[in-house]
Amino acid sequence: MKLDKHEQSILATFPSDTWARKAVKELKKMGVISVSLDRVSKYGANNDTEYNNPIAGQAGTVTGLTLYSANTNYFSNNDERILRTSAPEVSGFGNKDYGIAGGEGFLVSVVVEDGKVDKALKIIKENNGTF
Repeated sequence: MKLDKHEQSILATFPSDTWARKAVKELKKMGVISVSLDRVSKYGANNDTEYNNPIAGQAGTVTGLTLYSANTNYFSNNDERILRTSAPEVSGFGNKDYGIAGGEGFLVSVVVEDGKVDKALKIIKENNGTF
């Protein structure tokens, strides 16, 4: 994407999708030109379409909670599921930032007009984002 003369881009990382989604909602409400939310993963997994909540009994897999991979096919991709389960971020025995770029797994990309940059940065900071 090529920015126009009076536009700036901001890349911010977030520790959780809850904070990232809240920031995206506030940024859209503020009227930014463009905003997107992506999951950063060394596995190339897509975000789950399912809600993973172990307390409510809504977690299909261990890796679905930590690697956002619950949509992995249970029957045809068994080897991949087993290997993902052995990752340090799944087992809980590894470094908490292991394998995640910048230590935070959610990336928000923003394009904003020059006059709104400070307000956008404030929204990001208020929602535990770093840039």
